[in-house]
This record gives sequence, C-alpha cells and structure tokens, in this order.
Amino acid sequence: MTQTEVLEVLSPADGRIAGTVPVMEADAIAARAAELRAAQVAWHQLGADGRAPWFAAYRDWLLDHAGELTDLLQLETGKVRHEAAMEVGMAADLINYFSKIAGGALATEQRKPHSIMSAAKRLSVSYQPHQLVGVITPWNFPITGPFMDVTPALAAGCAVLVKPSEVTPLSLVAALEGWREIGAPDVFAAVTGAGGAGAALVDVVDYIQFTGSTATGRKIAVRAAERLIGCSLELGGKDPMIVLADADIERAVNAAAWGGLFNSGQVCVSVERVYVEAPVYADFVTRLAAKVADLRQGPGPLGSTDVGSMATASQVDIVERHVDEAVASGARVLTGGRRVPGGTAFEPTVLVDVDHTMSCMREETFGPTIPVMKVADAEEAVRLANDSAYGLSASVWSQDEARALDIAARLDAGAVNVNDVLANLFSFTLPHGGWKESGIGSRFGAEAAIRKYCRAKAITTPKVAPKNELMWYPYTKTRSTVVHRMLRALAGRGKRRIGKVG
Repeated sequence: MTQTEVLEVLSPADGRIAGTVPVMEADAIAARAAELRAAQVAWHQLGADGRAPWFAAYRDWLLDHAGELTDLLQLETGKVRHEAAMEVGMAADLINYFSKIAGGALATEQRKPHSIMSAAKRLSVSYQPHQLVGVITPWNFPITGPFMDVTPALAAGCAVLVKPSEVTPLSLVAALEGWREIGAPDVFAAVTGAGGAGAALVDVVDYIQFTGSTATGRKIAVRAAERLIGCSLELGGKDPMIVLADADIERAVNAAAWGGLFNSGQVCVSVERVYVEAPVYADFVTRLAAKVADLRQGPGPLGSTDVGSMATASQVDIVERHVDEAVASGARVLTGGRRVPGGTAFEPTVLVDVDHTMSCMREETFGPTIPVMKVADAEEAVRLANDSAYGLSASVWSQDEARALDIAARLDAGAVNVNDVLANLFSFTLPHGGWKESGIGSRFGAEAAIRKYCRAKAITTPKVAPKNELMWYPYTKTRSTVVHRMLRALAGRGKRRIGKVG
C-alpha cells in the first residue's frame, strides 16, 4: 500500500459510499507521532488550569457543529437519529467532567509514614503523564467511544493519537477539524487505515488503550508486553440479566428491550442473555415479545424510529448464525429473527427455549437479539450467569434491594446494575472494566481515569538532614544493635519485641 491509497467508507443503510480516508503507512504514522511528541512538552507544562480553556473552546465547537457531525455519524453507522444525536452530547459531557477534575487528579499527594522508620521523611507522589497515548476504538460509537479515552488522556497532559475503526472513521476525523479550527496545540490527531495502521500505532506510543474483540486485544497485549509499555483493554462481553420473581416486571421488560437493542445491540454492555425465575417467566416473555414487536425499525427523522441498521454485513452474519443455530437446536423466535432485505439491518428478535449449548448464549452476539432462559431459582441464575468466558457487566432485578445486592456481589463481572441497565456506562466516577476475557484495566473511575495515563513518581525528602544517618556506613556493633532493636520493636509482637539481636 502507498499513502495515496484511500479507504472507502460505506453507508450500512444502503451501501453507498459515505466518504473516504487515506490509508496511512507505518512511516507516516511514526512521523505524525513524532510531531505530537514534540508538542506534548508545552501541553504538559500548561498544567490542568492552562489546558482548561482549550477544552472549553473545543466543547463549544463540538456543540455548535453537532448537527453536521450527527448527519455524518448517522450516515456511516446506520443508527437511528435519536441514538446518533446522543454522541456529541456525551463527548461534551466527558470533556466537562474530566477537565473539571484534572487539577485534583494531578495534584501531588502527601503520604503519611507507615512507621517510625520513615517518620523523619516527607513522602509525596506526583503524577507525570505518558508523552504519547494511543487509542484504538471500534465502530459502534465513532465519537463517544474515542472521547471516553481521549479526554482523560488529554486532561492528564498527554498527546493522543487515535485510530478509529476503518468501518466508521468519518465522524471522528470531522470532529478533529474542530481541534485545529480553535487553534489548539497539536497534541490530538488521528491515523486512518485498517489493521496495519493499528499495529503501527501500537509500535510508536507509550501506552495503548484498546476497545474491541478479545482476539485482537490479546495480540495488542502481547505486543505491548514486548515493548514494555502499559495497556488497557476493554474486550468482549456477554452480559447477563437476572430477573427474580419479585421484580417489577414492567420495568424489567422495558429495560431488557432497551438494554438489549439500543444501538441495534452493538454496545459492549448490552443485555445479551436473560435469566428469569419460573413463576414470572411466562409473563415476562409475553410482555417482552409484545414490546419488541412494536419497535419501529429503519431510518427517519428524530423520534420516528427506534432501531437502526447494524454497522457491517459481517456482524449481521454473526447475528443470523446465532439465531439460526438456536432455532435448529430447539429455540423459538417470538418476534423478529430475520435479516432485513437491503442494507445491514436485522429485525429486533426475542428468543426463548434457549440453553447454554447454544452460541446465542455463549458467544458475544453484538446484535439486536434477546435470548431468554427460564430458571428454577436465583441460585441457578447466578450459576448460569457466571458460566461464561466474559465478565463485563450484569444486572439484577428484584424489589428486595438487599437480596439483589447480595446476588450482585456473587456475579463475576466488573459492574452490576441493580434494577437498571447500562447505567454504569454513563457513570464516569465508577471504574468501567471487565473481568475474565472481557479485558484488563478499566476506563473511567473519577481521578483514576486520568492517573491511568500517568506514571506515578515517589519523592522523599528528609525533615532533618544530619551529616550521617543511623542506617548508613560504617556498620558498627552499636549502630547495628540500635537499628535491629528498633526493627524488632516495630515489627514484633509480644515477647518477640525483646528477643535477642542476631
């Protein structure tokens, strides 16, 4: 490939060309990285207060251009207008939050000595940003997704090079025009292309944040280990929803429909499997099928439709395979179940009579399906919920909050929503990370989200500075006796405090 080659971006709604981006080769990516590194020094020196005006100006630019960005985002993703329009607002919210807390997150911390051995020292920790952070993002949220990671990294004082998905790069590239238009320092840029561009990015940054498939995440983790750089990976999910017999069934049904079908099910924390206690199972699935059957699918103006297209034909193939394999193994489709002719949409689907031998219950579907399984009790629900390679998030539904919290504590997941869905994704003060094959590290978590992109530096200074410390040379019998008796007195308990010095 040469840098003059371009990548065509297709609209999933009708297959027409939505735009093009250049295919950047490794040398061009390395050169761009060097430019950002050079600019990062001054960006860091601005400090949190000095960076804040740039964040405010950029937020205003994004909001002023929200309509055109949403048009482009909707064109390249096939989202319904309501969901596409949320992304710029979410990005602005992220900018507001992380720029606001950056000063506190980056402030030098004073630590108390743990014992008399360090009591004569002043102890502190400072946070120094990585110079260049790489962010690789998937196609499901082309603006919100990158800003979840770009924003805290920029707030930390890093330069950021982001690689958007080759499926949906247009809206992020357009959003980056705003950073240039406001005259901000050259510390935020994108590289475009396919897998080769992502691999080249990993080779030129100091820290990598990746969101995507478990298979690709493993490869990135291996390369990061080879380079001895840090990485954080948000990978696949198969999020369970547990509905107990005492749940508010109407709320649970509404949550299952939205939590499973929002963005056509293309959300890392989508409801991917539902376990319902037997006494309320029939009522739940009847109401859920009716709710899903009433949803409106297709393009249209704001508020006119509920479910859009999927981003790629290959993802539709996965959804279709999961449904077909389930039906072949005895599952029933209560509503939906078919690919929509033309474009890349799949009907919102409710599956019942499913079990854990089926791919729809074990593999990440990432599409508009809701498989529902009847369970005898909460114990079976917890066992099945934990019977997964994934552990991103989950939800528990019961009007007995104490019982729901007890079950939440037993689930193998990085987050659990009680009587709610997807709420953790919008809660920036909480860590958002996966267990098991759902990833390592986390995003968000208040100040931790900013410190994640920093290196902690421990600093000690003596309160009193004698010419020679008791612990230093020369080792004499008297010094050794005093030091070792002090250590025994500090560390020992009972008679061991006064034992013989060796």
